[in-house]
Amino acid sequence: MRFIARAIENLLLSASRGFPAVVLTGPRRAGKTTLLRHLFPRAQYVLLEDPDVQARVRSDPRSLLDSLTPPVLFDEIQKVPELLPYVRSRIDQHPRQMGRWFFTGSQESALMQGVTESMAGRAAIAQLLPFSVAETDRVTLFMGGFPEVLARPKSRELWFTSYIQTYLERDVRDITNVRDLATFRRFLALLASRHGQILNRTDLAAPLGVSVPTVSDWLHVLEITGQVILVPPYFENFGRRLVKSPRVYLGDPGLACNLLGIRSNAELERSPFLGSLFEGFVASEILKSQVNQGRRKELYHFRDQQGLEVDFLFPTADGRVQLVECKAARTLHPSMAAPMLSLRRSMPRQAQARLAVVSRASFSGPPITTLAPGVEAFDLPRFSQTLVVPAKRARA
Repeated sequence: MRFIARAIENLLLSASRGFPAVVLTGPRRAGKTTLLRHLFPRAQYVLLEDPDVQARVRSDPRSLLDSLTPPVLFDEIQKVPELLPYVRSRIDQHPRQMGRWFFTGSQESALMQGVTESMAGRAAIAQLLPFSVAETDRVTLFMGGFPEVLARPKSRELWFTSYIQTYLERDVRDITNVRDLATFRRFLALLASRHGQILNRTDLAAPLGVSVPTVSDWLHVLEITGQVILVPPYFENFGRRLVKSPRVYLGDPGLACNLLGIRSNAELERSPFLGSLFEGFVASEILKSQVNQGRRKELYHFRDQQGLEVDFLFPTADGRVQLVECKAARTLHPSMAAPMLSLRRSMPRQAQARLAVVSRASFSGPPITTLAPGVEAFDLPRFSQTLVVPAKRARA
């Protein structure tokens, strides 16, 4: 597959001009190394998963750094975070030299701790997620956005099976002392079956025969490795009593389909999980747009104890609040906007809200753009484009 430009490129190029170091985190196999090597082809590449390189770092880190001529790209820095203080000393010797040190990492929490302690003020931090619909039309609800799946769609099922096994044996073992990986694998499948639901840790723990604290620990592992999305409740109640638990989604829809045993687009169309899978697909697109622009992840759901639900709320770049209802159906009706209209009536008058119903693309007929007064209608590709802030291409 030819190289496909990533929406985060401008952010990374700008960071390389303003910081001595750039740290790129994200799920394993999201394309971090490929992107940095494309943007910064002069950077010398060092794979820190190589046992020989790890031994050199631990025995004589100064000699390793002496053998390298910046710019340097260290891949999977979480494997040897003890290297960071030595890189910091090199940065402090030449604080005006920008874009000299690049790092990738697949475990955000452990990596961030090392960066916070060793590289504060010296490193820009960004996150790369799998491809979005706005980046390539190869991304679909069934395929997801991992680059290697899009490059070899016929190997999709084998790739996801191998990915899960590799993830279990490398990332999970690195982070936590999970003794029974088979049970953790069952936990992943069970979590997929709760895709889009309000998180209930007790409901997850009971079928597995594990404790609620264990489930919380496992969810933490999935979250810091970029495999799940936890969408918290909106923080303003507008005079209503709210449900205060988050919703949980698998981060990549293709991975979610695999864990649910969905093996074809035809099976997906018949699946009872179609609606929740599409909802998670929309959530991932919103978060991708935010991190690609260097913004905080801010995505919420709304549900009160009287049963009023709105799928997603998030702040827009122009200071408004965007309300979104997700519909897997290809035919839209004005009644689909009713929950958002009801919530908007409860919001303060000064609140600037935008309302949108997002659906799957229709195969025939012109797209609907207005569903009700004040309510826009988009298919997901068009909605994804509205989330992108145009920017001129920066130079490395």
